[in-house]
Amino acid sequence: MRASITAARISGPSPTSDGGASFDFKFDATDPVFAGHFPKQPIVPGVFQLEMARLGAEWLLREQLHLREIARAKFLRPIVPTELVRMNLRVSDAEGCISIRATFSVGGQAAGETVLKLVKTNGI
Repeated sequence: MRASITAARISGPSPTSDGGASFDFKFDATDPVFAGHFPKQPIVPGVFQLEMARLGAEWLLREQLHLREIARAKFLRPIVPTELVRMNLRVSDAEGCISIRATFSVGGQAAGETVLKLVKTNGI
């Protein structure tokens, strides 16, 4: 999953006006994940959005992070391969717990939102 997401990242982190960061992703239709999810109607698995948010926080903070809690996961529309996905990420750190809020959009249309609680481990 990490390899697929890393290969799909085309930009970011880029600073946003609200103090967060944005990332752009575009998944290749030939990625092996789409062979089983789903044949003839491929979509990016929802768990990829969670991992995109976690990896985005790692890339932004340059720290290895592990998932502690999925506080919110909302998938608003399917994301298909070759669509440009924008992820906006807000990160806050309180007493060793990293809280992140990620929103996903395709062509300006909301595609998903997630809030994760992460913990720091050893550096990358």
